[in-house]
Amino acid sequence: MSQQPKISIAVADDHALFRRGMVSLLNNMNDDFAVVIEAPNGQELIDALPAKMPDVILMDLQMPVLDGIRATEQIKKTYPHVKVIVISMHDEDQFVTRLMELGANGYLLKDADPDEVEKAIYTVVKEDYYYGAFLIKVMHNRFTQKPLRREQTKLLLPVDLSDRELEILTLICEGYTTPQIADKLFISTRTVEGHRNRLMEKTGTKNVAGLVAWAVRNGVC
Repeated sequence: MSQQPKISIAVADDHALFRRGMVSLLNNMNDDFAVVIEAPNGQELIDALPAKMPDVILMDLQMPVLDGIRATEQIKKTYPHVKVIVISMHDEDQFVTRLMELGANGYLLKDADPDEVEKAIYTVVKEDYYYGAFLIKVMHNRFTQKPLRREQTKLLLPVDLSDRELEILTLICEGYTTPQIADKLFISTRTVEGHRNRLMEKTGTKNVAGLVAWAVRNGVC
């Protein structure tokens, strides 16, 4: 039986103690993880990508030369398939929502439990995005609106969404995975994926995290 490929990971953080500690943690967490890049800033990370393309990047925000926001923006434009999880000490709304709109696949605080880091890595590889209770809370804090009925929401949206698309978008906001949505609506996972792709196309978002940010900003969830 062939061995499953490891999940290759890059770690970018200008604080050597944190960066090396994270590298050690990941390499010893389980046999699935392999750190292939360790970079002290966004520019060195980007320079290393062509030779050692990772599946997932753990990205600090505040770094010299090229910070995490600009690095994420450049990486998502050039390598949209690479998953970016921001790990930062900042929990301000503007940092979180800006990174999601740029296409970041997840956002964790630096005091996150190692189990959550592990879960986030597996989740972005499998589902494309990871957002926990913290991220949903931040988004609602930034875009709080009075709850609207679905009919009212549809009328106020800047794009035309079908009832099914709106239903699926609401479930995505609530944290349901693709298989869970399929089971709940008695449709196939391929149908859910088709609706999700059309939603991203209509809203001009890069991935599901950006789609959720769009949905909260427009009062869907």
